[in-house]
Amino acid sequence: MDHRLIGAIENALGWEGSAPLGVRFARGSMEDPGRLCARLLTPKRLLDVVMRRSLGPPQFRCFQHGTELHPDAYLSAQLTRRGQTLTMANMDGLARLMRSGCTLVLDALDVFDPTMEIACRALQWWSRELVQVNTYLTTADAAGFSLHWDDHDVVIIQLSGEKSWQVRGPSRLVPMYRDAAPNAEPSNEIVWAGTMCQGDVMHIPRGYWHQATRTDHGAGHSLHLTFGIVKRTRVDYLSWLADQARQSEWFRADLHRWGGDGDHTEHDDELAEHLLPHLRACGVDVYLAARERDRAPTRHVATFGVFGPPTEVVCVTDFPPHIERHGDTVEVVAVGKRVTFAGRAETALRTLLSGHPVNIAQTTTATGVNAMVLAETLIREGVCAELTDALRSGCTGLVPTETFSNTS
Repeated sequence: MDHRLIGAIENALGWEGSAPLGVRFARGSMEDPGRLCARLLTPKRLLDVVMRRSLGPPQFRCFQHGTELHPDAYLSAQLTRRGQTLTMANMDGLARLMRSGCTLVLDALDVFDPTMEIACRALQWWSRELVQVNTYLTTADAAGFSLHWDDHDVVIIQLSGEKSWQVRGPSRLVPMYRDAAPNAEPSNEIVWAGTMCQGDVMHIPRGYWHQATRTDHGAGHSLHLTFGIVKRTRVDYLSWLADQARQSEWFRADLHRWGGDGDHTEHDDELAEHLLPHLRACGVDVYLAARERDRAPTRHVATFGVFGPPTEVVCVTDFPPHIERHGDTVEVVAVGKRVTFAGRAETALRTLLSGHPVNIAQTTTATGVNAMVLAETLIREGVCAELTDALRSGCTGLVPTETFSNTS
């Protein structure tokens, strides 16, 4: 999938691809960022999202003077005509808080906003890792979070305004959320300190301590996106490997505790003997491929032709679908399924699975294959979705509509 945000991040950080993720701190600036930043998100559009949805902690939070406010300070209960209670943002209360200075945090904006949904999907296809975007709007001279570290890599995009940052190195290498020891003592090594302005991009690897604030800026605001990218670890691989072992009767058998002299050396040797072929059969490449191919279908609109046949589609898988050629047939492997097509459909399939909005009739004309049959099958299997107005809007100006393929 080709997306303007990916190119902007790579150019700003001097990267070619996603391999540097998690390796070291990086910072840079986009060229001519105004149009792209405004296209991604503005403060007013964020507030419009907040206004129109029933939100609450921990997804939507408000901080003032470095302290999280009680929800009553910015949320209110609204009764429907039939007495149902909806928790909604108190927009007047939020306005007063913003005037005096506060930080609004909305986690997982990609769940609500199609532009962010597609941006996260593009980042997932690029990095082959799961991505979530959190949004931070800070006004006046409000403080941000205190010095902390994240258990995942982050890419931060400053969309508007300014914010001061300090980034320190790790005090415990590659710490985890569930870890063998706490990671509570900040590092003294300052990697970078300065101000993020519109179009600035920053990559902070997992475990690096950091904090941001506007206490030294006074009037104004800051809006930034934090894309959290959760890379797989060797611990994740070992957990998956243990799950795969459940298929073997030998691994499912009980460990021997009784009936011996307490020396389990023979049993340990037998365990090692069975582990090696299991490890070879279920290597890291197998794990990573299975994780991408078995990922369940994402949430999407499905009509099954109730309102007429689809005219445009877009691939909505979390990772690029795999297209495998087998003689006279071609298989699409995604969302835990293998769907077989005639080999002559490959060109049309690569177009439909490009991650870009695709017109079905134009694809039929360009490839000489009935793309409607292919599209309906892909929609039914949860690989593609009909292009809704919201999805089209999320792609406009960011994702090209011409034929392009990023499948493998």
